[in-house]
Amino acid sequence: MRQTKLKLAAGAAALLPALACAAGAIEGDVKQQATNWHAIIMFFLFVAFTLGITYWAARRTKSASDFYAAGGGITGFQNGLAIAGDYMSAASFLGISALVFDKGYDGLIYSMGFLVGWPIILFLVAERLRNLGKYTFADVASYRLGQTPVRSFAALSTLVVVAIYLIAQMVGAGKLIQLLFGMSYSSAVLLVGVLMVCYVLFGGMLATTWVQIIKAVLLLSGATFMAIMVLSTVGFSPEVMFEKAVAAHGKGAAIMAPGKADPIDSISLGLALMFGTAGLPHILMRFFTVADAKEARKSVFFATGFIGYFYILTFIIGFGAIMLVLNQPGMMETVVKNGKSVTQLVGGSNMAAIHLADAVGGDIFLGFISAVAFATILAVVAGLALSGASAVSHDLYASVIKHGKANEADEIRVSKITTVVLGVVAIVLGLVFEKQNIAFMVGLAFSIAASANFPVLFLSMFWKGLTTRGAVIGGLVGLLTAVVLIVLGPAVWVEVLKHEHAVFPYKNPAIFSMTLAFVVTWLVSTLDASRQAEEEKAKFDAQYVRAMTGIGASGASKH
Repeated sequence: MRQTKLKLAAGAAALLPALACAAGAIEGDVKQQATNWHAIIMFFLFVAFTLGITYWAARRTKSASDFYAAGGGITGFQNGLAIAGDYMSAASFLGISALVFDKGYDGLIYSMGFLVGWPIILFLVAERLRNLGKYTFADVASYRLGQTPVRSFAALSTLVVVAIYLIAQMVGAGKLIQLLFGMSYSSAVLLVGVLMVCYVLFGGMLATTWVQIIKAVLLLSGATFMAIMVLSTVGFSPEVMFEKAVAAHGKGAAIMAPGKADPIDSISLGLALMFGTAGLPHILMRFFTVADAKEARKSVFFATGFIGYFYILTFIIGFGAIMLVLNQPGMMETVVKNGKSVTQLVGGSNMAAIHLADAVGGDIFLGFISAVAFATILAVVAGLALSGASAVSHDLYASVIKHGKANEADEIRVSKITTVVLGVVAIVLGLVFEKQNIAFMVGLAFSIAASANFPVLFLSMFWKGLTTRGAVIGGLVGLLTAVVLIVLGPAVWVEVLKHEHAVFPYKNPAIFSMTLAFVVTWLVSTLDASRQAEEEKAKFDAQYVRAMTGIGASGASKH
C-alpha cells in the first residue's frame, strides 16, 4: 500500500455531526497542507470550462425567465442531474463515507433521510409547484393569498435559510481547500465567493444549471470509479468486502448492526431531512426551469435515482476505506484527545474517501477527487445565491414594492445587485465564522425549511381553509421556534456557548417546530372570519384546477 501524500495536522477534522456531514460543512480545526498541484490544475480546468459555459449562457440570457429559470428550457433529465448536483455536497461525499468508515451500517441510515424526501417532492410538490409558480415558491404560496404579507414572509424565510446555508458552505470550502489543496483559508473563501457571483451574475440559472450538471457527472464518475476499484479487490463480492471490513474494524461485527440513538431525536432528524428538502428554496427553484409538469416529475425521478445511486456508492467507499485504508502504514496517526492518546486515520475520519482515492488511483485520481470535492461547493453556493437574489428581486422588489408593475430590466438589475451583495456577505461571514463551530447551521437550515416553508407551501396547495393570516403567523412561528430550539439545544447551548446542560434536550427540533407551525397555521386560519379570508377560500377551486391540469401555467421561452 503506497503512502498517502496528505500529511495532516494532529487535530484535524473530527467526525462530522450526522446532519452537517450529509449536507454542508467540514468541521474541526485544520492545518494548511503542502500545495496539491494535481488538484489545483484540475480544479482550474473545471473553472475555465464552467466560465466558458457562463459566457455562453450570458449571451442566451435575455429575459427574467431566462435569468431565474433558464427560460424553462431545461429537460427533465438535465434538471434531474442538476438537482442531484445541487444536493450532493462535498460534505455528503466526505461525511457519509466518514460515518460508514466509523460506524459501518449505521452510517447509511443517515443518508436515507435525505433520499426519502424526494418521493414526497415527486408525489406532493413537483407537479403543482410547476403549474402554479413562475420563479420562486412564494409564487405558489401567495397564489390565492395576500401578495404582500405572504411574499414578505417567504422572502424572509428564504434569505434566512440561504444565509445560514451559505455560511456553512463558505466555512466548509475554506477548510476543505486547506486540507486538499494547500491554499490558505481566506484565499479559498474569496475564490468561492467571486466564482459564485460570476456564475449567477452573468449566466443566471442557465449557467448555474450546467455547473451543477457538470459537477454531478464528475462526482458520480469519480465515486463510481472508486467503488469499482474497491469491489475489484474482493472479486466484486460485497460479502467478502463486509467480511474483510469486519475483520479490520475495531468494533468487529458491531459495524453491521444499527446503533443506539434517542428515538425522539432520530424521528425529529428524519422529519427535518424529509420535509426540509421540500422546503429548501434553491431546490424548489429548479422546478421552474423545465417546460411543464411532466418534465418536473421526470426531474425528480431522475434526481432520486442519481442521489440514491450516489449514497450506495458512499456506502461502498466507506467499507472500502475500512478494508483498504484502516491500519495501513502511513495512513494512521496518534493524537491526543481529552488527555488520552488515540489512534485515528491521518486527518480524521472525514478524510477516509480522500485516502481511499489515493490508495486506488494514485496522485492523479487524488487530485481529481479533491478538485471535484471543491467543485461541489461551487455548484451549491451558486444555487443558493440565485435563490436569495430571486427572493429579493422577484418577491420583494417586483411583487411587494412595485406591486407587480416592475419591468423585467429593473427586476434583473435588482437581482444582479443582490447577487453581488450576497457574494460580499458570504465572503465576510465565511471569514468571520472561520474559528466557529458551525455544524448546527445546516441542521438549522433544514429545520427552518421544514418548519416554516414546507407547512405554508403544503397547505397552500392542499387545504382550502388556509388564509393569509394563518400562513404568515404559522410560518413565522415555525421559523422562530426552530431557531430558538436549536439555540437552546445541545448543538449551540452546550457545544458553542459552553453551558453545562442544554435547556432543550434534543439536537433536532423539527418534530416540535414543524408540528407547532402546522397547528398554528390551521388554528389561525380556522379562526379567521374576515371577508378577505372567505374570498381566499373561495379561490381554492380555481387554483386546484390549474394545479392539476396546468391550464394557464407558463411554458418555456422561445428564442
